[in-house]
Amino acid sequence: MEISEAIRKRSSIRAFLDTPVDNDLIKDLLSQAARSPSGGNLQPWRIAVINKKSMNDFLAFQESWEKPEIPSYDIYPTSLKEPYRTSRYELGEEMYKILRIDRDNKAGRLDQVMRNFKFFDAPAAIFCFVDKQMGPPQWSDLGMFLQTFMLLALGKGLDTCAQEAWSIKNTSVSEFFGVNDDEILFCGVALGYRDKDAKINTLQSKRRPLDEWAKFF
Repeated sequence: MEISEAIRKRSSIRAFLDTPVDNDLIKDLLSQAARSPSGGNLQPWRIAVINKKSMNDFLAFQESWEKPEIPSYDIYPTSLKEPYRTSRYELGEEMYKILRIDRDNKAGRLDQVMRNFKFFDAPAAIFCFVDKQMGPPQWSDLGMFLQTFMLLALGKGLDTCAQEAWSIKNTSVSEFFGVNDDEILFCGVALGYRDKDAKINTLQSKRRPLDEWAKFF
């Protein structure tokens, strides 16, 4: 698959099949993704993989999650200005339209949000941690690493969904993996094979026109 084709086809998948994913394939994807740009070659990513039995153990571990937790970071700024606010709003409304969940159906919308924490039924997932001393440049490195990983996965027929929602469960996820206090959870990534019959997987986020955000001098 050409890189440009992978970029066009990559999307956040929110309904997966239970088809198993081989650990050797995940290892290969991670090893290749580690070639992504990294300032000073710090390679700030720390990855935890769950698959097969460990996925079942992790999902069972969640049953005891009752206490509120402090998120590891703010996913979005408190007051989004335009055009960012509209972009976020329109994506959410388009998703719920596809799912036929009305705006007044708060329970239905909450149920969809909570599917994040089941990885949308994906059989495997990775979690990305970063040392607390790292700053914006290293977080940028994490983004490039994850994008590289997701494109490589698509090239092997796999699909993904990057999930910053997991940042609100930093304490519990860190406890499961025995992560030390110097690291925080950046995100999770659901990994598996998309359910091609699920309507939610037809969602394709829109991008603003080039002339709105790029200027040639």
